Amino acid sequence: MFRRGLFLFSVLAFVALLPLAVEAHDIPLHTVVNAFVKMEPHQAHLVIRVPLDLLHAAQFPMNGNIYNLSASGPATELALRGIAQGIDLRENGVRLVSSSATGRLDLPSDRSFEDYDQALAHVATTVEPGTGIYFDQGYLDAHLIYPISSTNSIFTIQTTIAPDLKDLLKLTVRFEPIAGNSRAFMITSQSGQVPLNPTWFQASRGFVVLGVEHILSGIDHLLFLLCLIIPFRRIRGLIPVITAFTLGHSVTLLGSAFNLAPSGAWFPPFVETAIAASILYMALENIVGANLRRRWIIAGLFGLVHGFGFSYALKDQLQFAGSHLLVSLFSFNIGIELGQLAVLCVAVPVLGLLFRGVLAARMGVVLLSAIVAHTAWHWMIERGNALWLAPWPEVTGLGLAILARWVAALLLAVALARLVARRLERKLPRTRSASPDVVEEFQKV
Repeated sequence: MFRRGLFLFSVLAFVALLPLAVEAHDIPLHTVVNAFVKMEPHQAHLVIRVPLDLLHAAQFPMNGNIYNLSASGPATELALRGIAQGIDLRENGVRLVSSSATGRLDLPSDRSFEDYDQALAHVATTVEPGTGIYFDQGYLDAHLIYPISSTNSIFTIQTTIAPDLKDLLKLTVRFEPIAGNSRAFMITSQSGQVPLNPTWFQASRGFVVLGVEHILSGIDHLLFLLCLIIPFRRIRGLIPVITAFTLGHSVTLLGSAFNLAPSGAWFPPFVETAIAASILYMALENIVGANLRRRWIIAGLFGLVHGFGFSYALKDQLQFAGSHLLVSLFSFNIGIELGQLAVLCVAVPVLGLLFRGVLAARMGVVLLSAIVAHTAWHWMIERGNALWLAPWPEVTGLGLAILARWVAALLLAVALARLVARRLERKLPRTRSASPDVVEEFQKV
């Protein structure tokens, strides 16, 4: 009886796990498609390399476990039609239709797609007789030509090759305009229509939206903002604080975009740990009594740290800026500020109502800050452990030069902040704590 039960359980377990095994087997080993898009006065060229394990629908003929190259013509034509359907090139919103398409199978060891001219010449050749390409181990190289109206049009690209793989399948595109520098970017089927040569307005609009989404979805940045605004009751009193925070993160964001930030596996966990420490510090300062007169200085200095965090969210998106890098960076900052403004417009009135009704003002400041401090403490410990395990960089002349540059910038920022603070102290009354009465008096000035 026990053996029959064990056998039945084994059969049921096998049947339950079978779909998982089939699904895992269907996932291709090669998930990167390489392509060039070259513009000429009256036509656009798409030269693309697609792994064969993404083209099972074409059903290339086989001799054992090797492709039958001499009989692969019909399957190649079918695969070319699939590529033309899966790569959506558009001119001013109108989908382009290829006027010609050629292709060939190739070995996985071929390196011709490192350069456009080399790849174009390679696709035009035929496969040498006797070449043995094993099942799912090679590529289909293709060249498609699209008639275009003008090189001044706005061109976009979208991939729908193997859409079920979603972000797992990546299309690396190297765009070569008729004038200007070439650029490369990577997209997936989830990227939608991506401009190859975006206008400044397209780039600006996209990065404004990206900035808003980042600030509203970044829980650590939201908690830092919460710590900044907890002691205040009016948005007017937060203007210098938020402005200082904006200037701080703008400096490091720009520096990171131009590759002036430290590099290495240790730096991202260092920044994340420092962000958690900044939240903890602001929360503890709220608990013991914040000096609101100088809060803008602390916000500006911590803004330098948060700017590095913003740069990591922006790093993978700058590829879509085209030739409008500065416009995109400025627009991303605008998006962050719009997101911060939305948070302030909601949080300040809510905190005001909460402190008037449920909690006394001082008790509310302490209680909310303690909750945030508890969360930030755990984040700092977890991120600190990751930082401890990260490989630290070797001391080099270039690394020391970058470090010296940022230290000098930090000291200059501190000196300017102290100078401005001293001038403000001559005009504003002294404020030591974050008690509601003093806050009201400070904000009326």
